[in-house]
Amino acid sequence: MPHPTVLLFDLDGTLVRTGGAGRRAMRRALAAELDAPDALAGVSFGGRTDRWILRTAFTRVGRAFDEAGFARVTATYLGFLEDELREPEGYRVLPAVPEVVSACAAVAAVAVGLGTGNIEPAAYAKLGPSGLASSFGFGGFGSDAEDRAELVSTGFARGAAQLGAKPEDVRRVIIGDTARDVDAAKATGALCLAVGTGGEDPAVLAERGADLAVDTLADPRALPFLVGP
Repeated sequence: MPHPTVLLFDLDGTLVRTGGAGRRAMRRALAAELDAPDALAGVSFGGRTDRWILRTAFTRVGRAFDEAGFARVTATYLGFLEDELREPEGYRVLPAVPEVVSACAAVAAVAVGLGTGNIEPAAYAKLGPSGLASSFGFGGFGSDAEDRAELVSTGFARGAAQLGAKPEDVRRVIIGDTARDVDAAKATGALCLAVGTGGEDPAVLAERGADLAVDTLADPRALPFLVGP
């Protein structure tokens, strides 16, 4: 019998590319709420959480960051994100993602979720054009924690509950495209499948500590690694 397994897929650069919709929406929200559209100029979003991104923006413009401000800006951001995704130029689902996600979900002992720095509603909005949103019934999100290791721990706990198991009793795997995904896996005792679809060299991700690093999920080693022995 397969070992109970929880898979947490990163979103941007791992499942889909949104053509910059998230950054454009964030820029519009910062213009509307802080009068600071360029507060995040030069800041890489890769592997970061929305809470970290907004804390950085607030700090750059000399504003105190608190829960009220976070809630206000994210609410505005979500409206702009939905607008940006209505005609998402440059949006694409990454190679083999639908096939691999579907195959994993078909295994009874496997729970398929998200492990992403996006706040939960933004994550599902970004998945909307792909038709994949319904494939992920749980996750760890940027709305759960600012620290990536903490949010994926939350996601693993939710996935384990779905399987009727304790988090420590399940095989845990993070699938991501950045060094921060690899670091989160190492910090939580999880395995990591790293993909090169976000722009980072798989060889560099392997050196960072990924258990398997591939160019895309179309690699024939990816699916067997995910579903486990």
